Amino acid sequence: MFFTVLMGVLLLAVLGVLIAGMVGMVREGDPRRSNRLMQWRVILQGAAILLFIIMMSLLRS
Repeated sequence: MFFTVLMGVLLLAVLGVLIAGMVGMVREGDPRRSNRLMQWRVILQGAAILLFIIMMSLLRS
C-alpha cells in the first residue's frame, strides 16, 4: 500500500513539474528556471521508474 501511494505522489509530482515547465516556456520566462524544472522532471521520472521496478520485484516474489 505504501509503495502504491508513493507511486501516485511521484507521478503527480512529475505531472506538476512538467506542466510548470511548459507554462514557463510558453510565457517565455527565465530559460534557466525552465531547464531546472525539466531536470527535476527527469529525476522524478527516474525515481518513479525505479519504484515501479521495486514494486514489480516485490510482487513477483
